[in-house]
Amino acid sequence: MNIGTLIIVLTIVLIGGVGVFALIRFGLRGSTNSGGDVQLRLEEFAGRTEISGPLSLEEIEMSQPFSKRVLRPILVRLAQSFSRLSPSKSREATELRLDLAGRPNNWGPTEFFGIRIFVALVLGVLLFLVTLLVFGTGDILTGSMIGLLFAGVGGLIGFMMPVFWLGSKTRRRQTEILKSLPDSLDLLTIAVEAGMGFDGAMQKLADKWDNELSKGFGRTVQEMRLGVVRREALKNMERTMGVPDVTTFVAAIIQAEQLGVSIAKILRVQSEQMRIKRRQRAQEMANKAPIKMLFPMVFLIFPALFIILLGPAVLILMETNFG
Repeated sequence: MNIGTLIIVLTIVLIGGVGVFALIRFGLRGSTNSGGDVQLRLEEFAGRTEISGPLSLEEIEMSQPFSKRVLRPILVRLAQSFSRLSPSKSREATELRLDLAGRPNNWGPTEFFGIRIFVALVLGVLLFLVTLLVFGTGDILTGSMIGLLFAGVGGLIGFMMPVFWLGSKTRRRQTEILKSLPDSLDLLTIAVEAGMGFDGAMQKLADKWDNELSKGFGRTVQEMRLGVVRREALKNMERTMGVPDVTTFVAAIIQAEQLGVSIAKILRVQSEQMRIKRRQRAQEMANKAPIKMLFPMVFLIFPALFIILLGPAVLILMETNFG
């Protein structure tokens, strides 16, 4: 393979990788704009309305970002064309996975399935072109056959890549929830013992902090304002987090509400238990550290150390024997 073909291959791979990463990371953000951005949009809309009258449908459509106008409809149609191959149970499982990951970029099951199809097609086509450029210079038929094989493997990998990314995002979210749960329970306990209701304490927590747990409490309060019973709203929060400690906390609150027990006492007990569990998890991780350090030391540090210490002696022995 000559230099020109190598440059073309590297360019195709680079452009495809950057495009896939940009699509997953930045391209399809939904309604996740901050309050300042929304306020600027409202001010701009009000100013244009006062100056030039109400906006037309075309102007409103063109004011939306490119990802919302073009990319999202393409992915939705792509997913709908393949949705017949996906059973309803798979759609429900995907929706649960998205809830556990915190609904990244405000994606739904249809958009996420479209992203999986798109990434699979992009990687499959890229690997086919690269393989054809590498192996197809001599025999085009052999290159095409190998290219189709690599395209199938690349499509399978691309179809599973968003799932792996979603799983890693879920694990990071659950870890953040575990770390912030004891402090959040302390704030809830202080607010309830000061005379505030439990609903007001959850709203105070949602307003005070900005993490995944506070967002979950904020959604719970919004559901209760829409008419959902507190018990069902808390169960929905527990389902969308998938953290055993949150499940224990929700079960204790529901039981206290049913039995008429003081919620302040339950919160105090739960806060102490969560702190004990967090301390135990830290001790467990500290105990696992020597075992985890053993493999890098044996396979990376010790060989280099042996080379430095024993290398001169081995060279001297070799010179002596051969001399």
